Amino acid sequence: MSHWKSTNVFVTGASGLLGSALCDELVARGASVTCLVRDWVPQSRLLGTDLADRCNIVRGELEDYETVLRALNEYEVNTVFHLGAQTIVGTASRSPLSTFEANIKGTWVLLEACRQLPRLVKRVLVASSDKAYGSHDKLPYQEDAPLVGRFPYDVSKSCADLLCASYFHTYRLPVAITRCGNLYGPGDLNWNRLIPGTIRSLARGERPVVRSDGSFVRDYFYVRDAVEAYLALAERLGEPRFHGEAFNFGTEEPKSVLEIVALLRQSMGRSNLEPVILNEASHEIPRQYLDCAKARAWLDWRPRRTLAQGLAETIPWYVAAAR
Repeated sequence: MSHWKSTNVFVTGASGLLGSALCDELVARGASVTCLVRDWVPQSRLLGTDLADRCNIVRGELEDYETVLRALNEYEVNTVFHLGAQTIVGTASRSPLSTFEANIKGTWVLLEACRQLPRLVKRVLVASSDKAYGSHDKLPYQEDAPLVGRFPYDVSKSCADLLCASYFHTYRLPVAITRCGNLYGPGDLNWNRLIPGTIRSLARGERPVVRSDGSFVRDYFYVRDAVEAYLALAERLGEPRFHGEAFNFGTEEPKSVLEIVALLRQSMGRSNLEPVILNEASHEIPRQYLDCAKARAWLDWRPRRTLAQGLAETIPWYVAAAR
């Protein structure tokens, strides 16, 4: 707690799954947290609880340079967590321009604003994604793998990732990059994602719907473990050797879509509800999972919860929300 007490922190994407959980933990550790919020979503964990009352709220868009610069300057921000993005693959495919605006322009705006305030901003963490790697034959991904996104969402994360590298190598901005697996946990309002959507269907006694053929493989990474990973990395960003570095964070236990659905059916006592397989997913990479050896070696970091433990903490929230 002493590391974060009275530290001025700026969080983009604060009303999202990871952002709200990170803000909650930062406030608990004594940080002064300022959140950039575009849309007012009252059901979110940030705005639907008293968490917003314990943070400073700046209304605005990632792409608005003057708003971002003003917030960093006026709240005398020391540490930035850039989580804000359009995160849904299907949305990106339907509307690539708005995704590129948020994920690519939003990132360069944030990085440039940080560059303008070197006496204030000392640490910048930017959320990339395992999707930034694109499709590779060699798995699991390691951090030195090329970033070759092809589909709109993947490309947006590849670009944001490369922008961070550019700002480090050109301007020595103290930035580090995180590439996480598929996040899940209480508070995700994107019901078209596998875990929230499946839990809601099962809670309602309905057959869960699988958009793909069920064979797609991913890392499923519990949000509380992700928060701990972000904080562990941020706490080391005072060391120059961490600047410009990227770190994979995940479970290293990849699961297929149908394996996740089966675990949820079993956990919720709904084994009789067979999934509906639509087999209509497009613009998605069939197999993605991460090697986290670098995080273990550099940060002595490991996820503290198993998939079963993470799901056990997640299911009750969604069951309540589905009512």
